[in-house]
Amino acid sequence: MRIVLLFIFYLSFNTIIFSQKFTISGYVKDNESSESLIGASIFQPKNSLGTTANAHGFYSLTLPSDSITLVYSYVGYQPILVKFKLVNDTVINATMSSAVTLNEIVVTSTKAEEIHESTKMSSFSVPIEQIKALPAFMGEVDIFKILQLMPGVQSGNEGSTGLYVRGGGADQNLILLDDVPIYNASHLFGFFSVFNADAINHVELVKGGFPARYGGRLSSVIDINMKDGDMKKIKGEGSIGIIAAKATVEGPILKDKTSFIFSARRTYIDLLAQPFIQSQNSFGYYFYDLNLKFNHIINPNNRLYLSTYLGDDKAYAQSKSSYGSGSIQYDEKDAFGLKWGNIITAMRWNHVFHPKLFGNFSATYSRYLFDISQNFQQTQTQANLPTKNLYYQNQYFSGIRDVATKVDLEYFPTPNHLVRFGLQGIAHRFSPGVLTIASSERIDSVAGAAITNAFEISAYAEDDWKISNRLKANFGLHASSFSVEGQHYNSLQPRLSTRLLLANDFAIKASFATMTQFIHLLTNAGLGLPTDLWVPSTAKVKPQQANQWAFGLAKTYKSEYEFSAEVYYKTMNNLIEYKNGASYLSTDENWQDKVVVNGQGKSYGLELLLQKKTGVVTGWLGYTLSKSLRQFDELNFGKEFPYKYDRRHDVSIALTRKLKKRMDFSMAWVFGTGNAITLPVENYEGASNAIGSLGRGNYYQDVTFYGDRNSYRMNSYHRLDLSFSWWKDKKWGQRKWTISIYNAYSQKNPFYMDISRDNSGNKKFIQFSLFPILPSISYSFKF
Repeated sequence: MRIVLLFIFYLSFNTIIFSQKFTISGYVKDNESSESLIGASIFQPKNSLGTTANAHGFYSLTLPSDSITLVYSYVGYQPILVKFKLVNDTVINATMSSAVTLNEIVVTSTKAEEIHESTKMSSFSVPIEQIKALPAFMGEVDIFKILQLMPGVQSGNEGSTGLYVRGGGADQNLILLDDVPIYNASHLFGFFSVFNADAINHVELVKGGFPARYGGRLSSVIDINMKDGDMKKIKGEGSIGIIAAKATVEGPILKDKTSFIFSARRTYIDLLAQPFIQSQNSFGYYFYDLNLKFNHIINPNNRLYLSTYLGDDKAYAQSKSSYGSGSIQYDEKDAFGLKWGNIITAMRWNHVFHPKLFGNFSATYSRYLFDISQNFQQTQTQANLPTKNLYYQNQYFSGIRDVATKVDLEYFPTPNHLVRFGLQGIAHRFSPGVLTIASSERIDSVAGAAITNAFEISAYAEDDWKISNRLKANFGLHASSFSVEGQHYNSLQPRLSTRLLLANDFAIKASFATMTQFIHLLTNAGLGLPTDLWVPSTAKVKPQQANQWAFGLAKTYKSEYEFSAEVYYKTMNNLIEYKNGASYLSTDENWQDKVVVNGQGKSYGLELLLQKKTGVVTGWLGYTLSKSLRQFDELNFGKEFPYKYDRRHDVSIALTRKLKKRMDFSMAWVFGTGNAITLPVENYEGASNAIGSLGRGNYYQDVTFYGDRNSYRMNSYHRLDLSFSWWKDKKWGQRKWTISIYNAYSQKNPFYMDISRDNSGNKKFIQFSLFPILPSISYSFKF
């Protein structure tokens, strides 16, 4: 608080000494809903000075006293002009009207900050309406599947929502929902993400050139903001697809003062299948999501937010049986359960200390839990004897829980500087695999790794500095410290991004970032199962570290097309992996004894992106040429090997086309080099001294010899998705039908490979594919 008071004193002194300058501040909002327009541009054409709205819609711009014309603009909205005489500090809360109405569906061009103007590089924002317009897997709109279409982002396996960014692992992505980390962002074993697009306001992906305000992961930041809730009127939307239904309701509690938004989604295949399952047996699977947020304006300088997300996946099976043996009657019940999910909660207070100083104070909670259980019960009934009850129960669970507080401050001294600084503390609690066993025949027991507590603290400062009309830079420092079981790690992480304007809206960009990650994910190869374990850095397992350099060109053409080309080089240290044959279920040893440590990684490549942002046709074309390698002393005889998701070539095309006033069409096509795999290269008979059917002796068995790790490739992957939508206005709102086709030409893409035999008994490799052509239909509505 002392720092804040000193800043206020400095600002007041500055205003007195330089009284000829005044500050214009306020919020930029949607005219109909009062939703914050994150990243909206505020620009003064006269002297080419401007700023952008922050993550809460707030802006601040200091200008000389004069007759002022400000242009407020945002992609998809009609720009507005405000003219006035600036003679004192002025608050202007700008409200903007959407340029996309029911009768006019062409996205219009605006003077929002263009790619060649910003110091940002290796980052990308996708409008929510564009995400909803692109083809959806089985009718479910998915934010992560759209991000997979970006250069530098690999998708992992067929249908998966996994994100592997610039050669990094799935654990190296900082996934934030309203500034709270989510530790498992997938449903249905990775085929859907946990984010309901109807509840989302803004999505940004950062792959490199990380600003100092971000930390804790090596490879990317996915920053997602929920809607705040409509301040004007009650409204809603929903949809029914072939596997799930969802609904969203939002509106004012006190008009223009307090609002809410509630969104729910659930799959229902288990409910539809229930009538066809025998009454004594039951089994099924479903997932659900719940989003809830409250937004309250206390006064012009203070606002409160309370948001929460709850989501679970549940699989279950239960059987009952009865039988008799002589005079004894047996009744048995066997139940199996599998559950995993997230709970997050955030309470945030926004405060405007001064027109030049904005603060955000947060208290957050995040918990991820995986739970697998089995319960067997047997009742023995015999005449003239007491009933005997036998039972056996086991439960395995793992998870991670965070409780955190954070302070973020933004200071706008002049139009040429935007200074951000802040402090965060996180109390981690790791539960890396605990097995409990209870039965009627033995003493209850608990095995597995002990629960571990750790504390992480970080601070940052950064300045977005317009040095001249041509040169702009964002530089900063992120400092962090991690304490666990008497072990302490400290890290200083410098960050720098620069932009140099050339002629004809061309810009050269360069960036450098050092990142440190204090937590690790132990993952079994395969579908990205929820059995993955989050574990802390320890005395044996050091924090992961990465350095990334990037250089690029950016070009804007007629405010309609944007082109970027980037080359990057990234090194990673202290990576870990399971040892060969290690399992998350083995509880006879500590998790630290199951891993190989001190792994090295490097990744480098070229990324090209051409994007059309406005007009009847919008979309992008992306291409990635890359290489990603790993090296562990204890794997592959210490030799360097390709990362599993190393792909030499990736191509993506995503387009939306407005056909008529109430129709649109979209398509997405992807191509990728096949994943790296390890295959056997030789078979021979080997002797084994073991106990067989004839007793102990020498026996011969087939021995398979594998070649270098990940030295072979699956077949290349390519797929075409299509979508066609049409809608109609009703008295109560709007209804919409969407037909989507996943894998339109039914390409048999590789999911995994196995060894089989042909008719002659010779061994051969066979490819298994997952999804052929998959059509789907969904009905959606708005009111």
